[in-house]
Amino acid sequence: MLMSNTNSAVSASTSSLLALLPGLVIAGALAALATWAAGLPTIARLGLSPLILAILVGMVLGNTAYPRLSSDADAGVNFAKSTLLRAGIVLYGFRVTFQQIAGLGWSGFLIDLAIVVATFLLGAVLGTRLFKLDRGTSMLIGAGSAICGAAAVMATQSVLRSPPHQVAVAIATVVVFGTLAMFVYPLLQAWLQLPDEVFGVYVGSTVHEVAQVVAVGNTISADAAATAVIVKMLRVMLLVTFLLILGGFARWLAPQAGRQGPIAIPWFALLFVAASAVHSAQLLPAEVVTELIRIDDILLATAMAALGLHTRAAALRQAGIRPLLLAGVLFVFLMVGGYAINRGVAAL
Repeated sequence: MLMSNTNSAVSASTSSLLALLPGLVIAGALAALATWAAGLPTIARLGLSPLILAILVGMVLGNTAYPRLSSDADAGVNFAKSTLLRAGIVLYGFRVTFQQIAGLGWSGFLIDLAIVVATFLLGAVLGTRLFKLDRGTSMLIGAGSAICGAAAVMATQSVLRSPPHQVAVAIATVVVFGTLAMFVYPLLQAWLQLPDEVFGVYVGSTVHEVAQVVAVGNTISADAAATAVIVKMLRVMLLVTFLLILGGFARWLAPQAGRQGPIAIPWFALLFVAASAVHSAQLLPAEVVTELIRIDDILLATAMAALGLHTRAAALRQAGIRPLLLAGVLFVFLMVGGYAINRGVAAL
């Protein structure tokens, strides 16, 4: 009986791995193509990183040939854009140190806190009063824009118990404008000409998704990317506090709803800190850290390709005009108001 159970478990694990293989092969091949293309002189002069190229190639395939393959490949693509992405962010900790975090001082935390609070409240108020959206959709879009994109939407849904259609609309809007940010922010930097570290703080405190922050930062420099990720991870860590406060607010609004479910904790953010601690203490040889960073590049490019495969033009039609308008206003606020907050805190 024990041998039979063991064989069944092995067979189930093998089947699960085989189910992931087609999607991982497609996303990995796109990542390899993007990495190769980024090294071409013409592409390199344009400043397009492998991560941006990976999502671009993914988007082209996602809106053409991929839908016919999705039934076989979606399991692996979903794994790449979730698990591999979080693994890539964890390994990104080996690029930063606590000394760099300390170098940001309290200003980085204050910038993140101000932007998270202002963006969420603006989304909740404008969504319900100006754009006449329901409170749930407004809060989900506000949370996704304020903290960390789709991950924040899903975490907020676990507190608000929002219906699936609200979640789908919110995720569609933050994916659209988060993706747009990857192309707009490098143009902003070409105009603003900020120092790399200052631009990194600006990106980390205002761009939607962690992966998009990595992509934008890498278009400028490794220093800009490292600073952007540090600031972004501080912002992600605010998610736990945000969810606790939102849970109390939800209970106050609807006490009859009873006890809410467990609050999602962004463990990958805590593991990022742990990896950074290991790197800061120089517990690993330099050649091991170099290899981990190489693996990280592969994981992030694969995750970006997977994100591109699931970024469909139909998302615009699904979201409708009013949610897109709200998300667009918040996108502009993050760029303009976020820049003002960055400059204001820096001047203190």
